[in-house]
Amino acid sequence: MTETDRPSRLIGYARVSTYGQTLDAQLEQLKAAGCTKTYREKATGVRPDRRELLKLLKYVAAGDVVTVTRIDRLARSTFDLFAIVKQIADAGAQFRSLAEPWADTGTSTGRLMLAVLGGLADVERDLIRTRTAEGRSRAKARGQHMGRPPALTPQQQDEARQRRAEGATLKELARSYNVGISTISRLSI
Repeated sequence: MTETDRPSRLIGYARVSTYGQTLDAQLEQLKAAGCTKTYREKATGVRPDRRELLKLLKYVAAGDVVTVTRIDRLARSTFDLFAIVKQIADAGAQFRSLAEPWADTGTSTGRLMLAVLGGLADVERDLIRTRTAEGRSRAKARGQHMGRPPALTPQQQDEARQRRAEGATLKELARSYNVGISTISRLSI
Protein backbone atom coordinates (compact mmCIF):
# COMPACT_ATOMS: atom_id res chain seq x y z
CA MET A 1 0.00 0.00 0.00
CA THR A 2 1.50 3.33 -1.03
CA GLU A 3 1.19 6.52 0.97
CA THR A 4 -1.51 7.79 -1.40
CA ASP A 5 -3.51 4.57 -0.89
CA ARG A 6 -3.43 4.97 2.91
CA PRO A 7 -6.78 6.06 4.32
CA SER A 8 -6.75 9.57 5.76
CA ARG A 9 -6.52 9.83 9.51
CA LEU A 10 -8.58 12.28 11.50
CA ILE A 11 -6.24 13.74 14.11
CA GLY A 12 -7.50 16.00 16.87
CA TYR A 13 -5.76 18.67 18.88
CA ALA A 14 -7.22 19.89 22.19
CA ARG A 15 -5.72 22.53 24.46
CA VAL A 16 -6.68 24.47 27.56
CA SER A 17 -4.63 27.29 29.04
CA THR A 18 -4.72 26.54 32.74
CA TYR A 19 -4.83 23.53 34.97
CA GLY A 20 -8.19 24.64 36.36
CA GLN A 21 -9.81 24.09 32.96
CA THR A 22 -10.81 20.73 31.54
CA LEU A 23 -10.32 19.17 28.11
CA ASP A 24 -13.45 17.00 28.37
CA ALA A 25 -15.77 19.06 26.12
CA GLN A 26 -13.13 19.37 23.39
CA LEU A 27 -12.29 15.67 23.53
CA GLU A 28 -15.98 14.73 23.22
CA GLN A 29 -16.43 17.02 20.19
CA LEU A 30 -13.30 15.70 18.49
CA LYS A 31 -14.32 12.09 19.10
CA ALA A 32 -17.81 12.81 17.71
CA ALA A 33 -16.15 14.35 14.63
CA GLY A 34 -14.34 11.03 14.04
CA CYS A 35 -10.87 11.78 15.38
CA THR A 36 -9.11 8.50 16.17
CA LYS A 37 -6.06 10.13 17.74
CA THR A 38 -6.10 13.36 19.73
CA TYR A 39 -3.13 15.31 21.02
CA ARG A 40 -4.02 17.13 24.23
CA GLU A 41 -2.25 19.55 26.48
CA LYS A 42 -2.62 22.15 29.17
CA ALA A 43 -0.44 25.04 28.03
CA THR A 44 -0.83 28.66 27.10
CA GLY A 45 -1.52 29.30 23.42
CA VAL A 46 1.10 32.03 23.39
CA ARG A 47 3.94 29.50 23.63
CA PRO A 48 5.03 28.22 20.22
CA ASP A 49 6.95 25.29 21.72
CA ARG A 50 3.95 23.34 23.00
CA ARG A 51 5.09 19.72 23.35
CA GLU A 52 1.96 17.98 22.07
CA LEU A 53 1.53 20.39 19.17
CA LEU A 54 5.11 19.73 18.10
CA LYS A 55 4.46 15.96 18.30
CA LEU A 56 1.34 16.38 16.16
CA LEU A 57 3.23 18.38 13.54
CA LYS A 58 5.86 15.62 13.34
CA TYR A 59 3.20 12.89 13.16
CA VAL A 60 0.91 14.42 10.54
CA ALA A 61 1.28 13.01 7.02
CA ALA A 62 -0.20 13.45 3.55
CA GLY A 63 -3.93 12.84 3.51
CA ASP A 64 -4.46 13.40 7.24
CA VAL A 65 -6.98 15.92 8.56
CA VAL A 66 -5.98 17.88 11.66
CA THR A 67 -9.08 18.98 13.53
CA VAL A 68 -9.63 21.45 16.37
CA THR A 69 -12.85 22.52 18.06
CA ARG A 70 -12.03 26.23 17.58
CA ILE A 71 -9.04 27.92 15.95
CA ASP A 72 -8.09 29.70 19.18
CA ARG A 73 -7.24 26.25 20.59
CA LEU A 74 -4.46 26.06 17.99
CA ALA A 75 -3.06 29.61 17.99
CA ARG A 76 -3.44 33.00 19.65
CA SER A 77 -2.44 35.21 16.73
CA THR A 78 -3.02 35.30 12.99
CA PHE A 79 0.72 34.91 12.45
CA ASP A 80 0.93 31.76 14.60
CA LEU A 81 -2.23 30.31 13.08
CA PHE A 82 -0.90 30.80 9.57
CA ALA A 83 2.50 29.29 10.46
CA ILE A 84 0.96 26.18 12.06
CA VAL A 85 -1.62 25.63 9.32
CA LYS A 86 1.11 26.12 6.70
CA GLN A 87 3.17 23.35 8.35
CA ILE A 88 0.12 21.07 8.22
CA ALA A 89 -0.51 21.94 4.55
CA ASP A 90 3.19 21.49 3.68
CA ALA A 91 2.94 17.93 5.05
CA GLY A 92 0.15 17.30 2.53
CA ALA A 93 -2.51 17.25 5.23
CA GLN A 94 -5.61 19.34 5.73
CA PHE A 95 -6.77 21.50 8.61
CA ARG A 96 -10.30 22.15 9.83
CA SER A 97 -12.04 23.80 12.74
CA LEU A 98 -15.38 22.45 13.92
CA ALA A 99 -16.68 25.86 15.07
CA GLU A 100 -15.45 27.83 12.04
CA PRO A 101 -16.53 26.08 8.82
CA TRP A 102 -14.55 28.57 6.73
CA ALA A 103 -11.33 27.24 8.34
CA ASP A 104 -11.20 24.01 6.31
CA THR A 105 -8.27 23.69 3.90
CA GLY A 106 -10.06 20.80 2.21
CA THR A 107 -12.32 23.32 0.48
CA SER A 108 -11.51 26.07 -2.01
CA THR A 109 -12.95 28.64 0.42
CA GLY A 110 -10.70 27.30 3.17
CA ARG A 111 -7.63 27.54 0.93
CA LEU A 112 -8.60 31.11 0.04
CA MET A 113 -8.90 31.91 3.74
CA LEU A 114 -5.43 30.43 4.31
CA ALA A 115 -4.05 32.77 1.66
CA VAL A 116 -5.83 35.72 3.31
CA LEU A 117 -4.47 34.63 6.71
CA GLY A 118 -0.98 34.64 5.22
CA GLY A 119 -1.46 38.25 4.13
CA LEU A 120 -2.88 39.23 7.51
CA ALA A 121 0.03 37.51 9.27
CA ASP A 122 2.45 39.57 7.17
CA VAL A 123 0.63 42.78 8.10
CA GLU A 124 0.54 41.75 11.78
CA ARG A 125 4.28 41.02 11.75
CA ASP A 126 5.03 44.41 10.15
CA LEU A 127 2.81 46.23 12.66
CA ILE A 128 4.55 44.52 15.58
CA ARG A 129 7.96 45.36 14.14
CA THR A 130 6.94 49.00 13.60
CA ARG A 131 5.43 49.39 17.09
CA THR A 132 8.50 47.82 18.68
CA ALA A 133 10.89 50.11 16.77
CA GLU A 134 8.80 53.17 17.68
CA GLY A 135 8.77 52.15 21.35
CA ARG A 136 12.55 51.74 21.35
CA SER A 137 13.00 55.16 19.72
CA ARG A 138 10.74 56.85 22.28
CA ALA A 139 12.56 55.13 25.16
CA LYS A 140 15.98 56.18 23.83
CA ALA A 141 14.74 59.76 23.35
CA ARG A 142 13.74 59.76 27.05
CA GLY A 143 17.23 58.56 27.89
CA GLN A 144 16.16 55.09 28.97
CA HIS A 145 18.77 52.36 28.76
CA MET A 146 17.73 49.53 26.47
CA GLY A 147 18.49 45.93 27.33
CA ARG A 148 19.95 44.33 30.37
CA PRO A 149 21.36 46.54 33.10
CA PRO A 150 25.16 46.52 33.33
CA ALA A 151 26.65 44.03 35.80
CA LEU A 152 29.02 46.67 37.15
CA THR A 153 28.29 50.26 38.12
CA PRO A 154 30.31 52.96 36.33
CA GLN A 155 32.39 53.37 39.52
CA GLN A 156 33.12 49.61 39.61
CA GLN A 157 34.05 49.69 35.93
CA ASP A 158 36.54 52.55 36.54
CA GLU A 159 37.96 50.75 39.57
CA ALA A 160 38.33 47.48 37.61
CA ARG A 161 40.13 49.28 34.77
CA GLN A 162 42.51 50.87 37.30
CA ARG A 163 43.19 47.54 39.04
CA ARG A 164 43.74 45.82 35.67
CA ALA A 165 46.24 48.53 34.68
CA GLU A 166 48.02 47.87 37.99
CA GLY A 167 48.38 44.18 37.11
CA ALA A 168 45.30 42.38 38.48
CA THR A 169 44.30 39.34 36.41
CA LEU A 170 40.91 38.99 34.72
CA LYS A 171 40.13 36.04 36.98
CA GLU A 172 40.93 38.00 40.16
CA LEU A 173 38.80 40.93 39.06
CA ALA A 174 35.89 38.74 38.02
CA ARG A 175 35.92 36.95 41.37
CA SER A 176 36.14 40.18 43.39
CA TYR A 177 33.11 41.70 41.58
CA ASN A 178 31.24 38.38 41.41
CA VAL A 179 30.91 38.52 37.60
CA GLY A 180 32.15 36.43 34.71
CA ILE A 181 35.59 36.87 33.21
CA SER A 182 33.98 38.00 29.94
CA THR A 183 32.31 40.92 31.76
CA ILE A 184 35.72 42.15 32.89
CA SER A 185 37.37 41.49 29.52
CA ARG A 186 34.73 43.63 27.75
CA LEU A 187 35.82 46.69 29.70
CA SER A 188 38.17 48.60 27.41
CA ILE A 189 41.34 48.42 29.44
